[in-house]
Amino acid sequence: MSSDDEREERELDLTSSEVVTKYKSAAEIVNKALQLVISECKPKAKIVDICEKGDSFIREQTGNMYKNVKKKIERGVAFPTCVSVNNTVCHFSPLASDESCLEEGDIVKIDLGCHIDGFIAVVGHTHALQSGPVTGRAADVIAAANTAAEVALRLVRPGKKNKDVTEAIQKVAAAYDCKIVEGVLSHQLKQFVIDGNKVILSVSNSDTRVEDAEFEENEVYAVDIVTSTGEGKPKLLDEKNTTIYKRAVDKNYHLKMKSSRFIFSEINQKFPIMPFTARALEEKRARLGLLECKPGDYVAHIKFTVLLMPNGSDRITSHSLQELQPTKTIDDPEIKAWLALGTKTKKKGGGKRKKAKKSGENTETTEAEPMDATANAQE
Repeated sequence: MSSDDEREERELDLTSSEVVTKYKSAAEIVNKALQLVISECKPKAKIVDICEKGDSFIREQTGNMYKNVKKKIERGVAFPTCVSVNNTVCHFSPLASDESCLEEGDIVKIDLGCHIDGFIAVVGHTHALQSGPVTGRAADVIAAANTAAEVALRLVRPGKKNKDVTEAIQKVAAAYDCKIVEGVLSHQLKQFVIDGNKVILSVSNSDTRVEDAEFEENEVYAVDIVTSTGEGKPKLLDEKNTTIYKRAVDKNYHLKMKSSRFIFSEINQKFPIMPFTARALEEKRARLGLLECKPGDYVAHIKFTVLLMPNGSDRITSHSLQELQPTKTIDDPEIKAWLALGTKTKKKGGGKRKKAKKSGENTETTEAEPMDATANAQE
């Protein structure tokens, strides 16, 4: 076996600086694509046009990278741009003929992903189509998702377990009188694998069980948080509305870099391939159905990619939120303690907990709690 083949067999992770660079380059494109998509979200804008702009931007930006290398490097869209409105939870990436438009007051969930050489960065964000601060229950549901994401960022760290995160995010949502939406999984990311076997459940219940797992240094996770003001039990819409698929590949298909033309998921014995939006497709495919909560429910979505680096957790995808004025404040000491944790491992001696609270090290922490101005006391 040549040394090239040996390299091909070895799983690449964050111990390689080149891998870290590829993740960060993918993240930079994802963050800019998200910014572009948000700027296109205006009343009367056609959703399909917005999705197409997001995907085109990712294709164009990734296409400009690694152009002159000897060995071709795969790069492009890892998850098609989805713009899911109001009580639709996720996966809305309509076909060209779809006339759906955005309206003033819509709560818009944006979800997209990009990869360079199979190293994937994904992001999810919630944006209200309105001017001025977001108030009332809409603010509660977005603040719940954001604060849960902030807590998850601090608990997805080496030595912690997946169930610690599941329990914590449910506690955060409850503090805003919201629920974490069931059936949403946060997955480990690996090269060309968008849903690895290590999984964080959004809600643990008798229907959904995942294996206990401990986070380890040099792993990468896509942390996916969806909150709802309703029951948080989404239903799958009828199949004809499905536009996002994963290719299902035979289990004997080897995940070698030379054969990786797509992005895979490690599920059971199969490798369904990374999601893409429906065009003309012949092969077997797994549908990623449209999920919807009850009409009238507010739903918010925040997703980020985090690298568990030796010096701490590095959240590489995000976007700042609009000003929120929720009806609740966080008074729970346990949640406050989680939010006060630093995301970097301590190098400079103790006192990190207090320091993290004051320092600007985590700008999102302040954003996780913009609630004092108009907040009513919790019941």
